[in-house]
Amino acid sequence: MELDILAGLVAFSFVSSMTPGPNTLMLMASGANFGFRRTVPHMLGIILGFMLMVFLVGLGLVQLFDRYPVIHSVLKIASVLYMVWLAWKIAHSASPDAGSAHSKPMTFMQAAAFQWVNPKSWAIALTAVSIYSDDDQLLSVGIVALVFGLINGPSASFWTVLGIQVKRYLTNPRRLRNFNWTMAILLVLSLFPVLNA
Repeated sequence: MELDILAGLVAFSFVSSMTPGPNTLMLMASGANFGFRRTVPHMLGIILGFMLMVFLVGLGLVQLFDRYPVIHSVLKIASVLYMVWLAWKIAHSASPDAGSAHSKPMTFMQAAAFQWVNPKSWAIALTAVSIYSDDDQLLSVGIVALVFGLINGPSASFWTVLGIQVKRYLTNPRRLRNFNWTMAILLVLSLFPVLNA
């Protein structure tokens, strides 16, 4: 991969990883509700799950959509339903201090699997692979996946720490509930580009 293409990939990866979307909103909510240490599996699930997604998309998984368009429709419906369910979970999260047995951070596997129903992840993976991979497909797709892994680490940490910083202002249950509902509503609003596509 040429140096100018690699620089473009790094810039694209940084911008797409740092801009708000379902993953960043959920990391921010998790940081505010559970702290950094308990959010680490969630962060690792996003990082490694997205790397795997980019790699598999780059190796031709997307051709299934061309051959069987119904898969795309099913994935779209599943994405919307799953994200609405996650928004409900975020809205009803309680601080771990409140002793709620129902509030748990997202696990590694849940976060990794979420990449497959996250519309922003699909859009980024498809764009990155189509623009930045070249004739040596295996190597270039591997580089694209690796660059995203390296960039997503600091990005995931940033959004989690931002959530922890916001928690300073969420010192009473009402403010925390309002924050969680706001994050849930923003997560649902992030679906509108998918619904209009």
